[in-house]
Amino acid sequence: MSEEIMPAVEVEDEAMDAKERQSYELAFHILPTIAEEEVPVVFEAIKAMVAKKGGEVTSEEVPERFDLAYEVEKHIEGKNRKFKTAYFGWVRLLAAPESAVAIAKDMDWNASVMRHLLIKLTRVEEENPFRFHDAIRDQKVVTTIEEEGVVQDLSDTSEEETDSTEKSDEEGAGDASNKALEDKEV
Repeated sequence: MSEEIMPAVEVEDEAMDAKERQSYELAFHILPTIAEEEVPVVFEAIKAMVAKKGGEVTSEEVPERFDLAYEVEKHIEGKNRKFKTAYFGWVRLLAAPESAVAIAKDMDWNASVMRHLLIKLTRVEEENPFRFHDAIRDQKVVTTIEEEGVVQDLSDTSEEETDSTEKSDEEGAGDASNKALEDKEV
């Protein structure tokens, strides 16, 4: 056989491998007790574990610290500890279903990970990754104050100033209505 022609059996095996590999996303919270300098080391260890279990990392978002929506409890060293913050990150990967199960089991035993979630992606999700940390940065915080809540401080003004202000407001309203009448008559 020549080197250029591959037997049909090997071609079928490669095609089966390509069909069996599916796209997954592994999202995780790293414990906030991990030093900030050590978070990249933990992240690299997670990616290395994915590769060791037969997965191929296709996309990632480096973990960053943020506030959790609610307290999360984790049993650590014989005690239940509550956390309000964590480092959140994710990796997207291609893997066979058996490899995905092995990856999830390894994440269960990773002492640096508070919690994780491994999901199979749809084609649309696969083509459009959501960048969590970018979305948080882009989100603008706007505080609106309703006029009803605003109270004018009148303690510094005298009664005369208050009366003159009220009179000028009344006169101003009268001037506006007089002007409207003049414009109508012309």
